[in-house]
Amino acid sequence: MDARQRDVLVAVIREYIDSAEPVGSRALSKRHFPHLSPATIRNVMADLEETGYLVQPHTSAGRVPTDKAYRFYVDSFPPPPRPPAAAAPLPARRTGLEGFMEQASSHLSTTTRLTGLLLAPPLKHTTIARIDLVPLEDDRALAVLVTDAGWLTVREIRLERQLTGDEVRAIGRELTRRFRDRTVQGILDIEQAPDDPLDALHTRARAVIEQILAMLRGRTLYVSGATNMLDHREFWDLETTRQLLRAFEQKERLVELMTELAAEDGLRVTIGEENPVSEMRECTLVTSTYMYRDQVLGILGVVGPRRLPYPEVIGVVDETARTVTEALSRVRQDLYLPS
Repeated sequence: MDARQRDVLVAVIREYIDSAEPVGSRALSKRHFPHLSPATIRNVMADLEETGYLVQPHTSAGRVPTDKAYRFYVDSFPPPPRPPAAAAPLPARRTGLEGFMEQASSHLSTTTRLTGLLLAPPLKHTTIARIDLVPLEDDRALAVLVTDAGWLTVREIRLERQLTGDEVRAIGRELTRRFRDRTVQGILDIEQAPDDPLDALHTRARAVIEQILAMLRGRTLYVSGATNMLDHREFWDLETTRQLLRAFEQKERLVELMTELAAEDGLRVTIGEENPVSEMRECTLVTSTYMYRDQVLGILGVVGPRRLPYPEVIGVVDETARTVTEALSRVRQDLYLPS
């Protein structure tokens, strides 16, 4: 690609990001290249179309960038290391680690007006401090797992039979007695081959234990601002929006995707067809890992249309990851580390 082609391509991308309308040669001549005729610009755009950087929706329309064009743009024009001055600071950590992570996801969504994602760290090497069961109505209870580092995981579970409130709380106390000061992996190993599978607790509360173990195996994915996608015209098509919202609901697949992206340290931009989740191939995913003691602990980012103000969005994601890393470095107790 020569310098003229590069300049025209960048101008098309920026115009399309601002307008969401196919970009014509006359508009480029007026706004960016007054020394070039529309005919000359059309020839350059035709060359870019042949090489896969632009497409023409229909014969009389201008051109729009392809995934290849956005990839060229992201790789060739690194964003500033800091977010724009208007970006709000991340809220102070006042509600424990889980609340802080939820705030970070919400901050990403609010600042970029996109959908914020944050994948909490795996619990494998975490030490459990307490398990509380809070009785609810209709054979339900609230399970609260507390780690020695102050992380709370809360989930509603179903009770296998009618239990009184006192019985539910007693089961929580017994689980705490058995699991306190053990790592999650240690608990999973013990429960995979219990010494006495017919003891009173297993007999009385097997379904409860299974749900607690599922909580320990899982990872929490925070999703904030999913409806922000409706503000972008790419998602005004009902079927496109339905597929995307379905992807947000299928958290197990999103957890797998984010876990895969976290294998590569640092900031990453996944554009369109590069995404292995088919329902998200109309999107760009901007992610960055966050660290604890020089190890990758988790990953956060945003989902938006491919038509993004990339430098600004990448700056916000990068700075949020730095802020989370810095906050975690001030945690006094050991956090759980990835396996």
